[in-house]
Amino acid sequence: MGFLGLLFAIDALAPALYPVALPTRAQDGLTLALSVLIESLPFVVLGVVLSIAVQVWVPPGVIERWMPRTAWARRAVLSLLGMIVPVCECGNVPFARGLLMRGFSVPETLTFLIAAPIVNPIVIITTHQAFGFDDGILVARILGGYAIANLIGWLYSRHPDPDSLLTQRFRDTCELVVHEPGGKGRRSLAQFIIELRAVLPALVIGSMLAGAVQVLIPRDALLAIGSDPALSIIAMILLAMVVSICSNVDSFFALSFASTFTPGSIVAFLLVGPLVDVKMLALLRTTFTTRVLVGLVVVVVLSAFAIGTAVNLLV
Repeated sequence: MGFLGLLFAIDALAPALYPVALPTRAQDGLTLALSVLIESLPFVVLGVVLSIAVQVWVPPGVIERWMPRTAWARRAVLSLLGMIVPVCECGNVPFARGLLMRGFSVPETLTFLIAAPIVNPIVIITTHQAFGFDDGILVARILGGYAIANLIGWLYSRHPDPDSLLTQRFRDTCELVVHEPGGKGRRSLAQFIIELRAVLPALVIGSMLAGAVQVLIPRDALLAIGSDPALSIIAMILLAMVVSICSNVDSFFALSFASTFTPGSIVAFLLVGPLVDVKMLALLRTTFTTRVLVGLVVVVVLSAFAIGTAVNLLV
């Protein structure tokens, strides 16, 4: 809220930055917020359903039996789980919560959570439809997302107390779910309500924040630097964090910038958006502490900048 207050203060002190009056942009912001919410909600519900299936209906040991024993190999396999869970980043959060409740470690779950929005059949298909194999954008997105996910999983596996990375509220929810009485039907209904109550408020707040930021940050300031190899990457990273577009369709949005921005900046946009946009961070906050979120943003942004720079140098 303080960040939004700062943006409104800038609007009041420097109205010349904006070609449209504040009331009109407020209406646009509400429209954008609702569009983000409507676009994300079906995937959140699907993610909750898949989460319940994993927690309640899949017998103990079935998933774990197929996992390698060594930690790095387990993370490598989990980072490919998105290939059979075709939901966007919003739906992956409740699914990841289900993995945690089932007993998967925090580093393993983070690895899945970061990789799944990119290593996803729908995302791969739409990215190919938008860019084909031009400038290596598709390949850089897939390999880059996989690499970032496993880097984050490895970094947090070094933490001496991974459970401390979870919020107290989520840990209390885990205890509540474990001791939920009744049969599978009752447990499924109870878990469905618990997950929606935990995720929906964050989704609404994230959607509102995304809409407000889009109309309060001058887009022209970002577009003016699109041809610079380094500044274009920074601009598209900032844009990715602001617009909060579903990873299933974000490649078509990025395509509109392909004629003015460098290929590396497009790759950076396609990497950062599904992982640490403002909507995703709001959802992640339901499960992970603020310190974890800061760490994720730093690692993802720096990695995306490095990958984008490499793409610019190679193409």
